[in-house]
Amino acid sequence: MEYRKILIKYGGNAMVNQELKEAIAQKIKTLQNHGVQVILVHGGGPFINKSLEDAGITSQFFDGHRHTSPEALSCIEKTLKGEVNSSLVNLLNRQGLQAVGLSGKDGKLAIAQKRWHLARNEAGEESQVDLGQVGDVKVVNPLLLKILLDNGFTPVITCIASDEKGHDFNINGDVFAGKIAAAMEVDAYIVLTDVDGLYLDYPDPASILKEVNLKTIPQYYGKAIKGGMIPKIESCVAALEAGVKKAVILNGTQPDQISDYIINQRTIGTTITQ
Repeated sequence: MEYRKILIKYGGNAMVNQELKEAIAQKIKTLQNHGVQVILVHGGGPFINKSLEDAGITSQFFDGHRHTSPEALSCIEKTLKGEVNSSLVNLLNRQGLQAVGLSGKDGKLAIAQKRWHLARNEAGEESQVDLGQVGDVKVVNPLLLKILLDNGFTPVITCIASDEKGHDFNINGDVFAGKIAAAMEVDAYIVLTDVDGLYLDYPDPASILKEVNLKTIPQYYGKAIKGGMIPKIESCVAALEAGVKKAVILNGTQPDQISDYIINQRTIGTTITQ
């Protein structure tokens, strides 16, 4: 298939290694040169961890989701917008792109609502967990992004958004990216991780699942899908259910995989389809 518009969820070690950051920026420029519109969505786990630690704020995680107090949210927003987003915009612009830094709050791009997390124990029983000021995306208003893309800009979006009353929420970057991908009806939603895909038997490369579909996804929870991979897969599922054609798990520490998949159309990573 021909790719015209993609969304890349950027995170992991590829965000903290300067050489990898520059290589990924170059790949995004290459994609644009081939006529592909790119939306970049990022979190900033390692940077958030450091800023919270420096501020003396401890973090708790539930299935990859960070509990967020009001004090933590203030620290997280400053880090994501003032440090991570700003540096990515600078980096992309140096590659010749016209990057624009945004959060879900800009232009009411994303309207949030409080997220109640459902935790599942080993017996399969579910319980509700209050994650504090952690939100979900209730509505995406894609107009601003369409205007930017149609005029040659590269949106770089971080995962903070407000609800209708102006209350701010931290949103899991994977969840946020999946909702944006769906609203923008992208041809492919690419999730960059630190591994080459979903492994049935990590780190055996022969055990990588090359392609799975929505019907078979549930059987891999607790096996190939666990820990921090859970919200990534959930975001892929949500994007596909909303009409995105395919979601792809690629290794962000191997930037060539991006152009190999989109431009050269090589079979790499794990592709999730409807």
